[in-house]
Amino acid sequence: MSMKKWTKEELISTRDNLEAWSSRDQKSGSKMWHFTAFLGAFAVSTGIAFIFFDGVDVLNVLLIVMGSLTCLAWYKSEKRRKDNQTFLSEINKELKQREKKTTKSKAKPDDSENNKKECGSDQNKTIEESAVKMNPQVMDSGVEKETKN
Repeated sequence: MSMKKWTKEELISTRDNLEAWSSRDQKSGSKMWHFTAFLGAFAVSTGIAFIFFDGVDVLNVLLIVMGSLTCLAWYKSEKRRKDNQTFLSEINKELKQREKKTTKSKAKPDDSENNKKECGSDQNKTIEESAVKMNPQVMDSGVEKETKN
């Protein structure tokens, strides 16, 4: 996904939404969510162990299914959390790059005017030098013409 085409307002609103989600995620308690994932894994292992000791039973299968769903939900949420944090860092990086470009472009016109003046005087010198080389009777400056007359 290329963020180069996004406007600055879109980037800022997306960043704000992701930061709000991140703060809400931290407040909700990741410890509790990890504990829930642990319980899901425990339910799967308990269901499998009971199948070995007692045989296949509806409750054992239900334990395995419910534990698997809990572990799957935890895995998807962790993956989503990591993807959102990566995306948030990419948005911040893009905003910083755009900020640097705008500060460079603001500072650049002063430098570019000086460069244009220097380039222009260099071009004039080369044009005059080439004219003198081609026609030695043409003088470089008006001062020499006045002294010659």
